[in-house]
Amino acid sequence: MTGAGGGRAEVEARFREEGLSPSSWGNGPGDTYGWHSHTYHKVLYCVSGSIVFHTREGDVELRAGDRLDLPPGTEHAATVGPSGCQCMEASR
Repeated sequence: MTGAGGGRAEVEARFREEGLSPSSWGNGPGDTYGWHSHTYHKVLYCVSGSIVFHTREGDVELRAGDRLDLPPGTEHAATVGPSGCQCMEASR
């Protein structure tokens, strides 16, 4: 995970520099995602607000400017922070 500020346009440009096609999404305060995994490498960047990703190894809180890379098959769930969140993500 890395922290390196930036708004939506700047984050999108960083993703594209890596050859990724990002999409954006957001959730309201306290929203949750149940346990699941993906067959692809997931790259996620928190643009605003916060979200906690729960993994079998422990929790990872993302705040604005933080990035999380999840390898294929990584089981995870998530809980959105008290101000909601806006994120960008892509698959590798």
